[in-house]
Amino acid sequence: MPLMEKVSASFCKTVWVALPLACLGLWGCKVGPDYKQPDMKLAGQYNEIASATRPTTRGTSPSSIQPDYVRWWTTLNDATLNTLIDRAARNNPDVLAAEARIREARATRGVTASGLFPAVDANGQYEKYRESENQPGISQLSGGSLQIPGLEGDLWQAGFDMSWEIDVFGGQRRALEAATYNVQAAVWDRRDVLVSLLAEVAVNYVELRGAQRELAIAQGNLSSQQQTLDLTRRKAEGGLVPYLDVAQQEAEVGTTAATIPTLQAQIRQTIHHLGILLGESPGALSDELSATGPIPIGPANVPPGLPGDLLRRRPDVRRAERQLAAATAQIGVATADLYPQFSITGALGVESQSFKKLFDYSSRDFSIAPGVTWDIFDAGKVISNVHVQNARQAEALQAYRKAVLQSLQDVEDALVVYNREQVRLQSLKEAVAANQRAVDLSMELFQKGSTDFLNVLDAQRSLFAAQDLMAQSEELVSADLVALYKALGGGWG
Repeated sequence: MPLMEKVSASFCKTVWVALPLACLGLWGCKVGPDYKQPDMKLAGQYNEIASATRPTTRGTSPSSIQPDYVRWWTTLNDATLNTLIDRAARNNPDVLAAEARIREARATRGVTASGLFPAVDANGQYEKYRESENQPGISQLSGGSLQIPGLEGDLWQAGFDMSWEIDVFGGQRRALEAATYNVQAAVWDRRDVLVSLLAEVAVNYVELRGAQRELAIAQGNLSSQQQTLDLTRRKAEGGLVPYLDVAQQEAEVGTTAATIPTLQAQIRQTIHHLGILLGESPGALSDELSATGPIPIGPANVPPGLPGDLLRRRPDVRRAERQLAAATAQIGVATADLYPQFSITGALGVESQSFKKLFDYSSRDFSIAPGVTWDIFDAGKVISNVHVQNARQAEALQAYRKAVLQSLQDVEDALVVYNREQVRLQSLKEAVAANQRAVDLSMELFQKGSTDFLNVLDAQRSLFAAQDLMAQSEELVSADLVALYKALGGGWG
């Protein structure tokens, strides 16, 4: 049989041996457990659902509001807040870092996926050689080539090298599963970062408007108290009241004035923090937010849906579930090491001492070599790694359960706090109205000389305290609403 026919027959025989192994790598079994999402037994409704739907006098009636969980901040009806949140979502460093982690996870998946395919390298080489004339006769090198004294010439080589580890037992496919789940976890991580960011921007904006409201109340009370001080001085100069009343009113004015610098500092600090949340410098929003604005008010009631909705809506829960899936796939990666590993290596090229003949049919050479390796003894290394992955999967399962339970608590807490604070706010509104009537009546009686000045002071103190508490409560109600939307997983789409 001619030499080339022998070579071709040998090549075909080797291919027929390697082909079934390649098919096993594409359609073979996958060791390790298949992932199945845990079945979480959740209640049919929230314990605080009755509180969440209790009618109040604040905001929009429940029948006229449809919750928008994706852009929940628009229910607060504040154009400035809408702008701030849109800018934060685009420029916040934490969000941009989370997006980079997604790109990293996707690239890592690409690296993992490449392991399922053959690796092919192209190579080319030119060699100019000359053998020494001062060597004895003809000798054979360890590589099989001959050394002839004084021999010189050229050697041209070009070709391809191929190696392929065939995924017979699915270890690489399990690794690709894990990498895919990690990409999905990174996507949910970005959404979780976004939910937290948008809530933080909204809360800080509410705190800013609340501090501005408290400052306006303090300045208004200070102006009123100064007018009362002027009136008291005139009465004291006329001998109608003792100078003790003047001193007491001066103390009241000083106490109220002392609250103003603290509120001004709080306003500046909040503006600085909002600038950072938007990915800008601390003073970037000074001109935009220094003017006093109203505390944004949202709907009185937000239908929270069913507890089972959190498994779909909360990004931190979804992230934990994807991490559990990745940990499950890693068990298969470790288990595959218990089985033999099949591979194919080969080379195809041309070699000639003359460049003109390099690509002639007679210059070709090739090799193909199926192989198998199997760790017979490793002192329990592979088995221990399987145990490690099983333990990590059990840890990820508990992390998922904790995330679900924590999400339920967040919603229950937010529901009760939001509802109770609205009730408290209604009481404070009534208290402010009553204290305002007391101040008006006491001043009227004092001007007529029918009551002691101490009654005026007490009424003013009570009014100022009630107004301040009411402003804080309005701020808390809106902040609690933000917390409720965050607990429900709103803020991504």
